[in-house]
Amino acid sequence: MDADDKRLILAEHLDRFRQWTYQSLAAEIERTHQEHDCLTTYDGVFDDGTEYHLELNVFWDDRRGGNVRVCADITTPPKTLLKQIFPIYTPDASDSFIMSSDGRFVGE
Repeated sequence: MDADDKRLILAEHLDRFRQWTYQSLAAEIERTHQEHDCLTTYDGVFDDGTEYHLELNVFWDDRRGGNVRVCADITTPPKTLLKQIFPIYTPDASDSFIMSSDGRFVGE
């Protein structure tokens, strides 16, 4: 899969959360913080058979009670090992959006 395909998958998953209210996203910040968890994860396989992992996180963008940022990363299996043992995971593509408390998208 090329970078455009990866960004398309990210956009599709982010679109789901763009439909949420500010209050719902803010509540998820509290939940994910308390549980030391992310908003959601998804594992899939591209048409060419390459496996991928998608992770979405939600957090305060600037200050508690301010703008909310939802961030998504897509990662394929690592091609690099640290000291030939530990895999190094780096996102192949990332995307995000920021929502203000009035429900508007910042910077769009």
